[in-house]
Amino acid sequence: MIKEIHPQMENKKAQHPRSKKKIALIIIICILVIFFFIIMPILTRLIYLDNFGKRFETAQWMAYSVNEFDGLKVTESTFPSNNGQLLAGYHYSKENQEIKGVLVIAHGLGGGGHNTYMDIADYFTSNGYLVFAYDATGNDKSEGEAVGGMPQGVIDLDFALRYVKQTDEYQDLPIVLFGHSWGGYCVGSVLNCHTDVKAAVLVAGFNRSIDLFEQQGESIIGSGIKLFMPYVSVYERLKFGKYASYTAIDGFGASDAEIMILHSKDDSTVLPENGYEKFYNAYGETPRFHFIEYEDRGHDSVYYSDAARRYKEQLNKDYTAYVEANGGEYNAEIKEEFMKQNLDKSKCYEFDYDLMQQMLDFYDSAL
Repeated sequence: MIKEIHPQMENKKAQHPRSKKKIALIIIICILVIFFFIIMPILTRLIYLDNFGKRFETAQWMAYSVNEFDGLKVTESTFPSNNGQLLAGYHYSKENQEIKGVLVIAHGLGGGGHNTYMDIADYFTSNGYLVFAYDATGNDKSEGEAVGGMPQGVIDLDFALRYVKQTDEYQDLPIVLFGHSWGGYCVGSVLNCHTDVKAAVLVAGFNRSIDLFEQQGESIIGSGIKLFMPYVSVYERLKFGKYASYTAIDGFGASDAEIMILHSKDDSTVLPENGYEKFYNAYGETPRFHFIEYEDRGHDSVYYSDAARRYKEQLNKDYTAYVEANGGEYNAEIKEEFMKQNLDKSKCYEFDYDLMQQMLDFYDSAL
């Protein structure tokens, strides 16, 4: 007996391979949606928090005391930033000084707050400027569980400048800025909302937050970091609002401030292509811009002397030998012990006084 096959059953069997393809396509689409809209945002946030979800404190062996500088005085204060967190402010001055203006210092990222720039404060208070410095969110004496991200530095500098403009001792004084590394990015970017600043010096600074994030990420995971960059941009915009879109180049365009830019070609922390070269390409022929590029001053020693760099290089060699002779374990305690015994700050942080004079002349001429 031959079993009769119903025509509808034949159609179902004929459609079966096509149905499998549809199901496979739906699965692939679901996987892609989950990957790009769930997994990637979560990974981006985790990577971001790994970089910025912590506080930074100045190492004791590096920390300056105001007593180390002849005649330097400091008064401490606090002022609120964007989420009500109180930031520590430092008002530097000297007795009977001629006052030309107020210099505001924006510090770098990773070494704690403003403390290691106290030598800058001493130099400029010795040459006619009141100096205001502060610890950014999540640094040293300022509140905040973590730094949060690089645009937070622009926010904090914005609020610092608002505070300076409302403070009696700085009333009617022209404002000039100094920023190193993260501080350089902040100093350039904050010009988008403080166009009355007279002059700014950017040392080893960069143009955009995401440029440096991509640079650092590429050194770890290679070109794969590019996949994360759209998510980083969105994440920063959601977290920091308009501040995430500010760039130093846009700040230069919004302001009439005199700008001095210093960088070293061998800087591996902030590659010149993410700072100096972009700035020069945009404003290299503009008279109010002053560019100084070095060959071999690295990232942290741009305004220090050749002798200071040689001293630091030898100190680091001696430190390596010390660690190897004491078990080979590198940690904060060992470094603290070695540096307390061997560091001579006067040699390690000796200024390039010719360069400092150029900065001083630059500020003076801008006023």
